[in-house]
Amino acid sequence: MPETALSLTDRRVARAVELVWREAELLDRPDYAAWNELFTGDGIYVVPIDRDATDFAASLNMVYDDARMRRLRVNRMTEGYAIAAVDAARTVRTVSRFVPESVADDEVVLRSAQVLIAYKRGRHDIWAADLVHRIRLSAGDPAGDRIALKVVRLVDSDDAVPAAGFLP
Repeated sequence: MPETALSLTDRRVARAVELVWREAELLDRPDYAAWNELFTGDGIYVVPIDRDATDFAASLNMVYDDARMRRLRVNRMTEGYAIAAVDAARTVRTVSRFVPESVADDEVVLRSAQVLIAYKRGRHDIWAADLVHRIRLSAGDPAGDRIALKVVRLVDSDDAVPAAGFLP
């Protein structure tokens, strides 16, 4: 693929970056139902324990959510009494350092960095991660672009991780 095709100025890459930023904003709002709608029907959201894992289905993960599990996660965070929802942290995510890994007319794979600040019970926690998003581009309207894969590789994934229902 020509190097110019892997530029942040490529309209396809710009669409993918905008979707990732929209996702971060929805999570911080927190509008988990709208966040879930950003995924394709076969989309996967994964937080691996092993930072080098590539076969997520055969690896131990903190999170490995297909559509059903994402829906259950959203229900747990938004319906009824769940400690994860009642005592949820307020968050602010910054996603930057976008690097296009591959670009095609129907799909863009982006690597990026995320810093997440969570505030709960008078305490701030900092979470840092390398992200990979595989974005399926719609043929026309960018509003139809969807996340086919989101991988969150926490920098400290092999350490003890406290409960973090806000991690998406």
